[in-house]
Amino acid sequence: MIDYLKREWLDKPFQNILAGMVVALALIPEVIAFSVIAGVDPMVGLYASFVIAVVIAFTGGRSAMISAAAGAIALLVFPLVKIHGLDYLLAATLLMGVLQILMGVLGIGKLLKYIPNTVMIGFVDALAILIFSSQLQHIFGINGVTYVFAVITMVIVYVVPKYFTKIPAPLIAVLLLTVISIYTHVDVKTVGDLGEIKRHLPHFFIPNVPFNFETLKIILPYSISMAIVGLVESLLTARIVDDALSYDSNKNIEAAGQGMANILSGFFGGIGGCAMIGQSVMNLKSGGTTRLSSLVTGSFLMFLIIVLGQYVVQIPMAVLAGIMVVVAFLTFDFGTFKFLKNAKWTDISVVLLTIILVLLTHNLAVGVIAGSVLHFVFTKWLKEAS
Repeated sequence: MIDYLKREWLDKPFQNILAGMVVALALIPEVIAFSVIAGVDPMVGLYASFVIAVVIAFTGGRSAMISAAAGAIALLVFPLVKIHGLDYLLAATLLMGVLQILMGVLGIGKLLKYIPNTVMIGFVDALAILIFSSQLQHIFGINGVTYVFAVITMVIVYVVPKYFTKIPAPLIAVLLLTVISIYTHVDVKTVGDLGEIKRHLPHFFIPNVPFNFETLKIILPYSISMAIVGLVESLLTARIVDDALSYDSNKNIEAAGQGMANILSGFFGGIGGCAMIGQSVMNLKSGGTTRLSSLVTGSFLMFLIIVLGQYVVQIPMAVLAGIMVVVAFLTFDFGTFKFLKNAKWTDISVVLLTIILVLLTHNLAVGVIAGSVLHFVFTKWLKEAS
C-alpha cells in the first residue's frame, strides 16, 4: 500500500502540482472551443472538465492521465443539443457513464491488445497533426504581435527545460507573457475572446427530461457512440502514458472510472468527456507522473475560473497555441518516416489509412477502428495466400 501511494500520489508532489497547473491553463481555451462545437454554453464544458478531472484522479486506472470535456464527444452530440436541448445532452451523458461502467465490468480492456502497432503509429502521428493544425487559427492571419508572442512561447517551452526544470517552462511562458500583454496593452487575442467565463461553482441537479422509453430512444444512440469513442480515446491514451512511465495500467478500471466521472459530470451540468491525449502528453512533458497532477488540473481549473477569472481571460491565445505547437512537435514520431521507408506495403497502408481517416473525420476512434480492421483483413488474406 505504501509503495502504491508513493507511486500513484506522493512521488515528486511539487513537480506534479506545477504540471497540473500548466495543464489547467491549457485546458480552458480548448474546452471553451469544444463547448462551442457542441452548441452549449462554455461553462458546460468547463464544469465537465473540473468534475471529470477530479473524479478520474481517484477512480481511473492510470495515473498522470488528464481527462476532461473532449472534442470527439462534442462533435457527436451537436445534433442532439440542436434538436432536443441541453437537458437531453446531460441525460445522454449519464447513460454514457452507465454504459462505460458496464464495459469496464465486462472487460473491454482486453480489446486493446488487438490494436496493432501500425495503428498506434498512425494514431499518435495523426493526433500530433490535429493538435498542430488546430492551433494555427490562433497564430496566423492576426497581426505581427501574435507571431512574436507565439515564437517567444515556443522558444521558452522548447529551450528552457534544457537548462532549468524546477518550474515547468509552459507555466513560465504563460505567466511572463500574460504580464507583458497586460502591462503593454498589445493587440492580441485572449482567452476572453472565445466566450464568457461565469465565476460560480456547478451545482447538483437531475436533467429535466421525461424518464420514459421515448427519451431512451432519443438518447441511447448518442450515448452508445459517446461511450465507445470516449473509451477508445481513453484506453489508447492510457497505452501512451503506460509507455512513457514504463508500467502498465488497468484498462478495465479506467473504463469504469471514466463511466463514474461522466455520470457525475452529467449530474453537475457537464458534457461527457474522456482522456485528453494532447493534455496528457503535456502533463508528462511538464513533469506530471502521479494522480496528484490530474487532481490539481481539475481543482486548479475551477480555482482559475472562480478566483482568478479576471486574469485568465487576459491570457494571450498565441501563448497557449505556442505551447500546444511544441506539444504536437514532441508528440509526433519522426521515426515514422524511416519505418514507412522500410515497411511492407500492408503496414504502410494501415498507417496511412489511420492517419487519413483521423484527419478527415477529426475522430480518433474512426481511424483506429478502420486501421485495425484493415490490419486484420491483410493478416487473414496473407495467411490464406501462403
